[in-house]
Amino acid sequence: MPENLFDLTGKVALITGSTKGIGKAIAYRMAQHGAKVVVSSRKADAVEAVTAEINADFPGAAIGIPCNIGYKEQLQQLVDKTRAALGKIDVLVCNAAINPFAGSMADCPDEAFDKIMATNVRSNVWLCNMVIPEMKARKDGAIVIVSSIGGLKGSNILGAYGISKAADFQVARNIAVEYGPHNVRANAIAPGLIKTDFARYLWESPEILKASTSGAPLRRIGEPDEIAGMAVFLASKAGAFTTGQGIVIDGGSTIS
Repeated sequence: MPENLFDLTGKVALITGSTKGIGKAIAYRMAQHGAKVVVSSRKADAVEAVTAEINADFPGAAIGIPCNIGYKEQLQQLVDKTRAALGKIDVLVCNAAINPFAGSMADCPDEAFDKIMATNVRSNVWLCNMVIPEMKARKDGAIVIVSSIGGLKGSNILGAYGISKAADFQVARNIAVEYGPHNVRANAIAPGLIKTDFARYLWESPEILKASTSGAPLRRIGEPDEIAGMAVFLASKAGAFTTGQGIVIDGGSTIS
């Protein structure tokens, strides 16, 4: 039989923010493609529920480890517990992010700005640095950072968030350059408007949804699975020659 380029059998994938939305879809689809997945978010009950849901469809494919990515010691525990349970980490997906403020950047409190940058950027750097050494030693590894088209466009209400997501593109590029000689790949995915709880305020209102999608070629909101497919590609042999990229999945909104 020809090789299945999207087969993740034998791989271990650690996915932050994976109890809902894009992160949950990525965990589910990677499990479907054969990976052992680690479901993680702050709330233990949510982690347990999603882990059970994945295992119901793919027995033994998932374990759950709660973690607040804002704390370096919790990230290290997440990595250590993953290795203790599954032996290694082949794929890291940095999906967890926050946006506690919307409005003019001039009005963004210092505390909110610092929290956005710490959670959306610094925690990703921390986690990548914890996982990369084993990937480097093994000469194989894939890192996927979920950024946003907010990191490609100016905004009058999501300025601080956009800055953090622009930085995430650079994190992926830096890792790709530094560790590419060791066959460690890093890429960023930039979703547009996706039907998640995180973006609920942008799609729950029919008027706002129409305004948000009417200028995009596909004229609709995206679904979490439409991001998950790209994550599977980037983690698999299909994406083995793709690194340092910011891949936009937005229904065409940024080109129209």
